[in-house]
Amino acid sequence: MAELNSSSPKAGGRNRFRKPAPRVDLTAMVDLAFLLITFFILTTTLTKPKAMDIVMPVGNEPGAVPETRTLTICLGKNNSVLYYLGLADKPIIPATVTNLSSHGIRKAIFDIRNSIMQRTGKSMIVMIKPAETSVYENLVSTIDELKIGNIQQYAIADIAQKDIDMLKEKRVY
Repeated sequence: MAELNSSSPKAGGRNRFRKPAPRVDLTAMVDLAFLLITFFILTTTLTKPKAMDIVMPVGNEPGAVPETRTLTICLGKNNSVLYYLGLADKPIIPATVTNLSSHGIRKAIFDIRNSIMQRTGKSMIVMIKPAETSVYENLVSTIDELKIGNIQQYAIADIAQKDIDMLKEKRVY
């Protein structure tokens, strides 16, 4: 049993007739402390991991991708993004530089997705090509923007020399 003594008895004749010092039993308080600790440990929710599902293609054979539905996003330096629709040689929408804000790449994704849906009735396909000067955070932000735009088909690809030349021309490489 846990006790708390407020004073210790002294040797001598005078303390013989005194009342014993009050003692406080701490057992109930210790039990309550352990019950509270147990309660808070069991009721605390731990942070759940936040992960993004990425579906990777099966097999090594590349499939035919229609260029009229393919948006290419090249990530450059200083949070700059270059995008175009179609092929790099003859783009349907010319290469445009923007940023990773809601008025930048998000607006472009929404506008192009809606125009492709109206023209073809099919969804847009996005190719993300990070350059050597881009940072990993920009790739994650771009994938977040695709999730916000409800783009189901996208791929992360190696950047081609034509794309690097366009980034250099726009001074974002």
